[in-house]
Amino acid sequence: MKLLSPLGWLYGLGVEVRNAFYDHGLFRAYDLGAKTISIGNITAGGTGKTPLVGLVAEMLAKKGEKVCILTRGYGRTDVHSRVVVCDWENVLADAAAGGDEPVELARKLLGKSVIVADPDRVSAARWAIERFGITAFVLDDGFQHRRAKREIDIVCIDATDPFGGGAVLPAGTLREPLKGLERADAIVITRSNLAASTDAFIERLRQWNRESPIFRASSTVSGVSKLEDFLGGIKTPGEDREFTTNGYLFCGLGNPESFRAQLIKENFPVSGFRKFADHHIYSQSDLRVLESAAEKAGAGCLITTGKDAVKLAGLDVHLPCFVISSKLELNDRSAFEKLITSL
Repeated sequence: MKLLSPLGWLYGLGVEVRNAFYDHGLFRAYDLGAKTISIGNITAGGTGKTPLVGLVAEMLAKKGEKVCILTRGYGRTDVHSRVVVCDWENVLADAAAGGDEPVELARKLLGKSVIVADPDRVSAARWAIERFGITAFVLDDGFQHRRAKREIDIVCIDATDPFGGGAVLPAGTLREPLKGLERADAIVITRSNLAASTDAFIERLRQWNRESPIFRASSTVSGVSKLEDFLGGIKTPGEDREFTTNGYLFCGLGNPESFRAQLIKENFPVSGFRKFADHHIYSQSDLRVLESAAEKAGAGCLITTGKDAVKLAGLDVHLPCFVISSKLELNDRSAFEKLITSL
């Protein structure tokens, strides 16, 4: 890590210079033509941001907004293309074309949001207004995407790894120095239920941002679906756990340990765990390895996340496989909803 410290310093310096250019108008930020809420991270890797993107879109839709989520769609085959992942009522892309997280969101937000994957979110926003009459945008992973103006900047901080080792990439996992938190209009501490306490690092956050509201968010299991039902869009009752045998967990997330910790905390029977790289594309050989490992561990089924499940379509799964759905619970939901809907 120490060998990478000079590179981290140089990267951090470059980010600060870029931010200064935006702050002083030397780099232009473009109005997207509709109210815009950005949700992003200060660290690389999974912070539980995607469920918050979905929640914000649902809140805006409930207020009558025509919502569009703008995303780059990490992990998709052609990262330079524009793909309509969802057009209100239909999921139009698979994970390869639209990205795993956008497709997962599309399944949850049918009838509530358009989702467009495009690296040029300024151009995509203008097109979406013309095509769908959008009145509100949610920028997925938008904190460092300063080319797009926004009314509200929300930053997610993972309670299980709040500051990514305290160093900027590549020495640590900070995307920019913590000074960047000054720009945040609100901070959401995700996975707060998986941390012993959040008081110490909230105090540290206040060194960089003294005024913006800080919310605590917890992730809890909201449902369990058979893989075939999940992929077929069949809804499962929220409290129905369809398996009693021990499960073998697998996932490809930015913070995979959080998935295991959540299920153990909620007393799911777990006998093994395999983690893959974030946005991993599964193959038939991966499933053979997983099923062999599950059998050796005495597990009677596989258990995974919605983000992973959308990449299992078309593969042959021999063991029963179940998909966990989670919901985000905020400590002060009414204050958060007022923040984003009172623009």
